[in-house]
Amino acid sequence: MGGTQRLLSLFLLLACLQGIVLQQAGTGDPRKPFFERFRRLEEQFRRFQEVTLLRLQEIAGNYNVSYNIDAKFSHLLSKHEGLETVANETQAAFREELRQLKVWTKKLQRKSRQQERRIAAVEESWREREEESGTEKERDTTLLSNLTQEVASQKREGRAIQASVGSLQKVVEGLQDALKNQGSKLDELEQRLKRPEDNEVLLLPGSPLAPAHLLSQPAQAEMEMEAAGGPRPTLKKLQAKHQQRKKLQEESLRLTALSQSRATLSGSFQGQKVPFEGRLGPEAPSSRPGAQALGQPGPAAEDTASEERERVPGPREPGKICNIESMLVFPNASSENFATLKPGFSTELLELSLCTWVSTHANYLGTILSYATEENDNKLVLHGRDAAPRNSIHFVIGDPAFRELPVGRILDGEWHHLCVIWSSIQGRYWFYVDRRLASMGSKFRKGYEIPPSGSLVLGQEQDVPGGGFEPSESFVGFLAGFAVWDRALSPGEVSGVATGNGLPRGAILTLANVSALHGAVRRVSCACLEHCL
Repeated sequence: MGGTQRLLSLFLLLACLQGIVLQQAGTGDPRKPFFERFRRLEEQFRRFQEVTLLRLQEIAGNYNVSYNIDAKFSHLLSKHEGLETVANETQAAFREELRQLKVWTKKLQRKSRQQERRIAAVEESWREREEESGTEKERDTTLLSNLTQEVASQKREGRAIQASVGSLQKVVEGLQDALKNQGSKLDELEQRLKRPEDNEVLLLPGSPLAPAHLLSQPAQAEMEMEAAGGPRPTLKKLQAKHQQRKKLQEESLRLTALSQSRATLSGSFQGQKVPFEGRLGPEAPSSRPGAQALGQPGPAAEDTASEERERVPGPREPGKICNIESMLVFPNASSENFATLKPGFSTELLELSLCTWVSTHANYLGTILSYATEENDNKLVLHGRDAAPRNSIHFVIGDPAFRELPVGRILDGEWHHLCVIWSSIQGRYWFYVDRRLASMGSKFRKGYEIPPSGSLVLGQEQDVPGGGFEPSESFVGFLAGFAVWDRALSPGEVSGVATGNGLPRGAILTLANVSALHGAVRRVSCACLEHCL
């Protein structure tokens, strides 16, 4: 402020001098150069004044800016700290999101690899099925050609048999006519023997035509024959006729049996049985004398027929499947409904057979069995779910390897018998539905071992051992006669289980091994399948 006052006093002094110089300038011309110099000085002073004012204004402005500068710096520092805190929080959140993104990326990559392996397995299975279908088509074509040739040859043989049957019928009819004539003649002879005048004619003992009072005296008849010098011509003729009748009866029986067997064989070739009696007519045996001997078998034939009837087993009564220990009821689709089996597999499995009766009213089959370990949650799975396609389930052994099994005809609410068989030694699998082979394949997990000590669950698919269930993958319905073997059952054993002939030897798991029922699952004790519902 002191410098400013000095400048102002200097400025007033210069202004006074300027006024004095201007007053003196009017007195004479000799002072003109001085005034010129003074004007220049005045101009310089004016410029100096302007510069000074400009500088003063700048100083005043700087003073206003520098006023309260500490408070502004403190405010800016607080803002900077707030921005730094927000930046740190944002960076931490970004790092967390980046970490989660990496985790999801890894999961997505793992699922992508699993999907790729499944797609590769499906493609491989499809190629195998195409190859097998091509081979089966060639085999079916060959079998059809052979069958056509065989049918043609059988037809020719059938026609030849029919022709021979016709000729045999004519022969039999001729024999029956001859027997009729012989029977009438024998009747006449018997009538003659009954008359007193013909009592000298003796019959041989044991003859079917001899009267009872003559048969009771064989010794007397022989003595009379010897006294008379041997049998008379009438007796000889009667004996010859008796022997001829006996031979005719035996030949007639033989031809009847032969014609019946050939007629039955011919009828089976034509798609229907042609009984021999039907060709002769229903009244043929009773309308002709001696025909009873042809139409009715003797005691030996009746015994043989009765023995054959005893040897042939009768048809099984429907519904009598009595190799069922118990049944499990899964009432609805819920992640809470499942059954656990303990102990599970005690040793590794190189072969496997799983059979069970199932009945479901749902439009999908659901998961029947799931076996999981810490290493892999899909070591052994019969996996179905409420999603398209619903007419098949996945047979999984060691994820991601699986095969599709057709189950469309099972979804009708009736009892059906299922058997899934796998052999690591052969690398093959078989799927039976009601004793019939519904699907099979090769190159499936050859050399693979199913490890022991896992978690075994019925009715749900495990994403982790003992959990990770989804309602859409649950089994809804009835499960009965469940059994597992550590070997491959034969087709005869599968058929025996499905028809109720008992369980084959060596079952390692049944419903008796169910250790706990969860949710609304309940057990029903029933020995026969018809009593389970």
